[in-house]
Amino acid sequence: MKMTENRSYLQKYAMHFGTYMGAYWILKFILLPLMFAIPFFQLLYVILTLAVPIIGYYYVKIYRDKVCGGAIQFSHAVLFTIFMYMFASLLVAVAHYIYFQFIDHGFIFNTLADFWNQAIEQSPALQENKELMKDMFDADKINSLSAIDITMQMLSSDVFFGSILAIPTGLMVMKKAKPGNNEPS
Repeated sequence: MKMTENRSYLQKYAMHFGTYMGAYWILKFILLPLMFAIPFFQLLYVILTLAVPIIGYYYVKIYRDKVCGGAIQFSHAVLFTIFMYMFASLLVAVAHYIYFQFIDHGFIFNTLADFWNQAIEQSPALQENKELMKDMFDADKINSLSAIDITMQMLSSDVFFGSILAIPTGLMVMKKAKPGNNEPS
C-alpha cells in the first residue's frame, strides 16, 4: 500500500523539484551571453553546470528520505529523476525561447562563429580543415534557425542528458527498506 502511495506522489514532487532545478537552470542561462564579455562568468557557468548532477542527487535523496520513508527502488529513483529533469527542461525552455526570440538577435551564434573563424585563421592544425570548419560554423546557416528550432534542440538535449544522469543518480540513491519494517523494499 505504501509503495503505491509513494508512486502517486512521484509526479507531484518531480514537478516540485523540477521547478527548483528549472529556476536554477534559468539563472545559470543568464550567464551564457555574459560569459562572452566577462571571462569570470565562463568559469562560473562551468562550475554551475557541473553542480547540476549534485543538486539532482540532493533532490532525489530528499524525495527518498521525506516522501518514500528512506527507501526507494532503482526504477522508482530513475523515473523520478527523469521526470524532475524533464520538468526543469520544460521550464528553462520557456526562458530559452524568450531569449532567442526577443533578446539575442543572433548575438551568441555570431560571437561563436567569429571565435571559430579566428581560431581557424590562427591555428595551423585547423587550416587543413578550413572549409569543413567554415561550413560547420557558418553564421548565415546558424542564423537561419528560428527561436523555436533552437529551443527545441536545447530542450531535447536537456531531456536526453537528464535521462543519462538519471541512471547513476538512481544507483546512488536507491536504498532498500530495513527488514522488519512494513515499508517497500
